[in-house]
Amino acid sequence: MWIYILIAILILIILSAIVIYHDTHNFVVRRYDVYSDKIEGDYTFALLSDLHGYVYGNNNDRLIEAVTRENPDAVLCAGDMFTGHKIKGEIRYQAGFHVLTELAGKFPVYMANGNHEHKIKTYTVEFGNLYSRYRSGLQKAGVVVLENDSVDIQGTNIRVTGLELKHDYFRKVIKLEMEKGYVDKTVGHSSKNKFQVLIAHNPQYFDEYADWGADLTVSGHVHGGIIRLPLLGGVISPAIALFPKYDGGKFTKDGKTMILSRGLGTHSIHVRMFNPGEVDIIRVHSVNK
Repeated sequence: MWIYILIAILILIILSAIVIYHDTHNFVVRRYDVYSDKIEGDYTFALLSDLHGYVYGNNNDRLIEAVTRENPDAVLCAGDMFTGHKIKGEIRYQAGFHVLTELAGKFPVYMANGNHEHKIKTYTVEFGNLYSRYRSGLQKAGVVVLENDSVDIQGTNIRVTGLELKHDYFRKVIKLEMEKGYVDKTVGHSSKNKFQVLIAHNPQYFDEYADWGADLTVSGHVHGGIIRLPLLGGVISPAIALFPKYDGGKFTKDGKTMILSRGLGTHSIHVRMFNPGEVDIIRVHSVNK
């Protein structure tokens, strides 16, 4: 009897290892539809988040080609394209930098910072002017870096705002309640007449983003919950919250939408299970047809 139990456990371990290996080395393309009466015609965004320095194929050619095949009108990046921890004395930002700059040669690219970009930006004693050099290189390549500011997409009725939350809003275990009017104070008022897109790395505050006026919020940070279970969804978030409410996918509130990317890479816990990385394709459809 025990031998059969041990064999079953061994098979389970082997199958789990195969799934983990697959999901940490591959990504999928997921598609979402959003509808609005604020735009004419349709507009397609590709969303990238949480690459954390991962490389898919030779110099991320698999990832770049996947986005290119979709031929989006613009690319949105929700941050954490590298990990803000030194490996052998350096921050390995090059993989994410290459993806964004290559795509910027083909499509408009709009990005906002995640907590890892914010970390190297803030702690200059440890990281020096690395963030300034990183941002400058992105901007020279044509990437629009939105640090608590906004830009209108020419030829459309779409406005994109990038929210960079302060470090306290990423603390672990106990969520910090967002102070009333924080988003307004940080990025200014939303556009009521334009289709308002908000790039905000941490999805925990979707209610506040929707109340601010974001027609579409795009987020990341949670990595899909690392391990996903049927019916239960993601198991744990970077905030050490079990079965987080926002783990990945499409969420709505009062006619506002959030698309939460499950991200492309990992950090600290290098595991993905039933949870491959993903590129998100968001098609915003006009309801004025």
